[in-house]
Amino acid sequence: MSTGPVSLFLCGDVMLGRGIDQILPHPGDPTLREPYVRDARYYVESAETANGPIPCPVDFSWPWGEALRLLDEAAPEVRVLNLETSVTRSDDFAPGKEVHYRMTPANLPCLEAARPDVCVLANNHVLDFGHLGLEETLGVLASAGLQTVGAGRDAGTARQPAIVPVDGGRRVVVFAFGTASSGIPSTWAAAEDRAGVYVVSEASDADAAEIVDRVEQVKQPGDVVVASIHWGSNWGYSVSRAQIRFAHALIDRGVDVVYGHSSHHPRPVEVYRGRLVLYGCGDFIDDYEGISGYEQYRDDLRLLYFISVEPDTGELISARMVPVQARKMRLEHASHGDSQWEQEVLDRVSRSFGTRIDLGSDGVPTLRRT
Repeated sequence: MSTGPVSLFLCGDVMLGRGIDQILPHPGDPTLREPYVRDARYYVESAETANGPIPCPVDFSWPWGEALRLLDEAAPEVRVLNLETSVTRSDDFAPGKEVHYRMTPANLPCLEAARPDVCVLANNHVLDFGHLGLEETLGVLASAGLQTVGAGRDAGTARQPAIVPVDGGRRVVVFAFGTASSGIPSTWAAAEDRAGVYVVSEASDADAAEIVDRVEQVKQPGDVVVASIHWGSNWGYSVSRAQIRFAHALIDRGVDVVYGHSSHHPRPVEVYRGRLVLYGCGDFIDDYEGISGYEQYRDDLRLLYFISVEPDTGELISARMVPVQARKMRLEHASHGDSQWEQEVLDRVSRSFGTRIDLGSDGVPTLRRT
């Protein structure tokens, strides 16, 4: 068995619905039921007002932009993302929700352009178009050979991990679950006879114990185990004590990387017992461009997390967080000044966790090894 490190790519929320779906080659029904917006094309117009015309229809790779080149250069062995979009033609708008994301299945090549190994579905948008929408999403992704985790046709399948073989006979094992604090309705929880999401409580020691019991049943020597958690509010850098305790409990019993998401901007980074905790990776692809109100968080800046892990111990070897900028619904090169801004913010908010983030010699925010 090879003893070299395992390399991973992680990113925040990938939202290919609504405005993104409208600029792709096969736009779906633009109808929305938001309090103030009834047509998804509004979000395209907002982005164009902010940064100029978008050449609609764009090709399927357009939303990923510069990120595809960065991925090819880094060549991570495993690519994991949080797909926060229902891939469906369903018109069954989930009641009680103000925002619904769907991408028509005809635009699936946009997701395929990034060549994800695992698509996390444990989030607060995968059931935006009801159980029929989730069933179609699962079927469309499976037909394309895309592995999913965190949601399923029943509780058993929703809780199953995704497993990706890597060189040397090793594996990356991904568990995924979400919490009510991210906006997942309790009625979305998968049951024995109902499709849904693997829902847990970050305040529950019993839920943490159940997850690590599953980890211990599956984990083999040389495996790298990633726990994907959709949790927390949209804005702000604070992390609750419950979330910290939950993340530590997972690592104490076998998880190697805690991969948190839901916040619209990156949150603190921690190295606990030599293992990486990302409390919030921020958005990655969305249609928020031109929407004002939270400019202090610079949510136009998005991060590609390139992680290297020692498989025999699970300890972190390196973590690079490469910034890109969303313009015209496309991820473009981030300036040196923007990279420095992101590094300074990540360093400041992570200090209370004993973590320092430097600006590497290549201008990329990089976790400092101590």
